[in-house]
Parts: sequence; structure tokens; C-alpha cells
Amino acid sequence: MSHENVLDADRALLLICDLQEAFRPAIDRFDEIVKRTAVVAEAAKLLGVPIIATEQAPAKLGATVEEIRRVLPGDVTPLGKTAFSCGGAEGFKERLESLGRKQVMLCGIESHVCMNQTAHDLLARDYQVHLLIDCTSSRTAANRELGISKMLGSGALPSSSEMAIFELVRDAKHEQFRSIQRLVR
Repeated sequence: MSHENVLDADRALLLICDLQEAFRPAIDRFDEIVKRTAVVAEAAKLLGVPIIATEQAPAKLGATVEEIRRVLPGDVTPLGKTAFSCGGAEGFKERLESLGRKQVMLCGIESHVCMNQTAHDLLARDYQVHLLIDCTSSRTAANRELGISKMLGSGALPSSSEMAIFELVRDAKHEQFRSIQRLVR
């Protein structure tokens, strides 16, 4: 028995928004964001939680960073987009709906642009958005904070990589607990 706002591995998915190499020099705390997101992606894979990834204008901005690509399951191919919201990526809505999950753990960049617009589109479609605050950033700290504030003010739920992972696991008796414990250390 748990509250509806607690993540459930059978109802959740992970959405990784635009963590691409071209953004590395421009985004505040980029390497930290990538590291935390990679941990969440590895945990999701261990727990059977589906992952969707997007790339903003990949022909110009390149592919998802290697640190994320190497932990994605083999069946996950990032979806290219030009719209700021992930909802504008070709095939995104179909993929999202096919999973039949209503909780979205949201990671990526930029907090005030693509993340913000994605969160609002998801909220408008009655998805529960769990914003992993240690897994998002922008070029400036001020824009990061504004984006986070707006998403939370509109109904996204604040979370972190570890909070999300341990909500998904629920119990130290979980068969993947030891593997998860090694990931978060």
C-alpha cells in the first residue's frame, strides 16, 4: 500500500531529455547531471522500468552523450526532435502511450526550455511528472531555478535520483537491492 505520488516500478518510466555532447561546455554542472542521470538509467534498466530518450536537432547538436548511451537498454534509440517539448519528437506520443505508464521521471536539459515545456505537455495529458532535480540544469543557475519553480508550481513533483530509485525498489529484500545499492554509492 502506498500513496499515489510515490513512484511504482510498474507504473513509471524514465524520460531523458536532450543530454547531448554539444551542450557539455554550455550547461551548468553538465557532468554532474549526466552522472546522476546515468545512475537512474542503470537502475531503471535493472528494475525493468522503460526508458525514452530524446535529442534536440541531432544533426546539428550531435548524439546523446556516451555516458548515457552506454547504459541505455539495446532497444532504446533516442528520438530526434526540433520542437522544444519532447512531445514534439516523431513517434514520442505513440511510444509513451504504448507503455501504458502514467508516472514519468524527467531528467535532462534545459530546465527552463525543453524540460519545462515537456513537463507542461505531460501534465496537460494527465501524466504524473516526477522532476529529478539533481538530474536537470540550464546554461545559468537562474534559468535552472526558474524552470524548476515553474514546473513544480504547475504540479510536477520534486524528487531526486536517489529518492526515485529507492521509491522504485521499495524494500531491502528486493532482488535488485544490492545492485542498486552499489549504483548509488
